[in-house]
Amino acid sequence: MTDRPDDATFMRRAIALSRAKMQAGAGGPFGALVVSDGRIVGEGWNQVTSANDPTAHAEIVAIRAACRTLGTFALSGARLYTSCEPCPMCLAAIYWARIGQVFYANSQGDAAAIGFDDAFLYRELALPADRRALPLRRMLAGEAIRVFEEWQAKPDKIPY
Repeated sequence: MTDRPDDATFMRRAIALSRAKMQAGAGGPFGALVVSDGRIVGEGWNQVTSANDPTAHAEIVAIRAACRTLGTFALSGARLYTSCEPCPMCLAAIYWARIGQVFYANSQGDAAAIGFDDAFLYRELALPADRRALPLRRMLAGEAIRVFEEWQAKPDKIPY
């Protein structure tokens, strides 16, 4: 995908959201929007502290809004504009949503310099599960696999 003349306009909107909502006390200085077919279909800003939701990052909020607007869970071909390089959680959500391209302004390093450092998460994700700081313990796999088997056989499932 190539840059379009309105890319800077959309990025400026994401930056403006980050400033306005940060100043209003909604959360950290992050804003994002999803654009499909040249129009904004979802906007988001950091709401972690105002919503008491650690997943309410700007990108996640924008993706949720875009999916509601378009009535779909797949945002194939959409563009996401975010005031800061996405964290690992947001990046995973962007992949799951099948967004076609991401534009960002501030970098991971810029975020780390003001106290939003995701380096620990990137290091943890690179480790095997048994070496991570968060203990993961598998249990009742024999019972849980039956639900997966039912899903596999379900004739009216919607794959995603």
